[in-house]
Amino acid sequence: MIKPYQSEQLKPLLVDGPSQRDKGRREAESLPSALISSASAANTVMLGGGYFTPLSGFMDKTDAMAVSRTLHTQDGLFWPVPILCRVENASGLEEGQSVALKDPNQPDSPVIAIIDNVKIETLDDSEVKEICEKVYRTSDCNHPGVKDFLDQGNAILSGPTRVLNFSYFETDFPDTFRTAVQIRESISGLGWDKIVAFQTRNPMHRAHEELCRTAMNRIGADGCVIHMLLGKLKPGDIPADVRNAAIRAMVDGYFEPNKIMITGYGFDMLYAGPREAVLHAIFRQNMGATHFIIGRDHAGVGDYYGAFDAQTIFDEEVPEGALDIEIFRADHTAWSNKLKKVVMMREAPNHEISDFMLISGTKMRQMLSDGEAPPPEISRPEVAKVLIDHYQNNP
Repeated sequence: MIKPYQSEQLKPLLVDGPSQRDKGRREAESLPSALISSASAANTVMLGGGYFTPLSGFMDKTDAMAVSRTLHTQDGLFWPVPILCRVENASGLEEGQSVALKDPNQPDSPVIAIIDNVKIETLDDSEVKEICEKVYRTSDCNHPGVKDFLDQGNAILSGPTRVLNFSYFETDFPDTFRTAVQIRESISGLGWDKIVAFQTRNPMHRAHEELCRTAMNRIGADGCVIHMLLGKLKPGDIPADVRNAAIRAMVDGYFEPNKIMITGYGFDMLYAGPREAVLHAIFRQNMGATHFIIGRDHAGVGDYYGAFDAQTIFDEEVPEGALDIEIFRADHTAWSNKLKKVVMMREAPNHEISDFMLISGTKMRQMLSDGEAPPPEISRPEVAKVLIDHYQNNP
């Protein structure tokens, strides 16, 4: 099986064993505590599940700025995005203490982790802006990822981290949420050798379905891991439970049995385009995938990134040999009225744009809200039904 990123083995930071986690929770009752941001809680979940291997915890200020500026930590590890634990107010905390981190995404904000020998630093406004401009390529607060980054506290905590739970993800998505450790175990149990991973924060329509099938066929994959983001998205995006139901309806009806693994991970979407695409590739190598689909405007939003910037970053900014996972580069995929099938548009000769069946996201949402199923060439009827039910129950 493919090795984890820059490591011989995964490094999940979840405390090993229920009794030890219970002990940690009891210990946390007597510790000073800090309410962390939602993004920091999601980072905690990813550290706990091994997705951030080989990191041993949250980044301090030096590493955060180095990663933003050079895509490397101070020790030389290639890494695309700062992994931070941010709090609004660190007053009352002292350097060197153990600090209980409280989860903002659960009722009563239970403790999600403990940082030992804590280091407490502050990002000034110019440093926050610089991180935005380097990572997101903009400091425009209309960018949803930038807005979320700017809204978090400027105090950052770092140090050896003991993760005690996976926030709400295990309970809310028991059949879907999986750690990198668990996915590797499942892949091993299935005997898969070549594995393609597909990232999604949206329901999957015919184009996405066929993209997965095309990638599997071309690389000779034993299976595909559909890996959906379960954390927070921007306003207006489809909730995770609805996406989950829609994807399962598609897979159950239209894929060969035992070829697809449906999983999800507990991370808040950054919408950071190219930098986030590289981070996504690291996630997938750590979970055991050998190939990862990067499509048009991967992890993008609005017009902040070029259509294929998330592909070219692997040529221009990822050092040779840093990643073992291979990138499957996909074009925009659509139904061809001429060929009567879904194709990658760049691979369709003698086509005008009018030869493809295309519906804008705005038009699609309007149709679903009106109870009208999109054409079957665009969306499977079973998927459309799930989405119509959602829109009509949430006008």
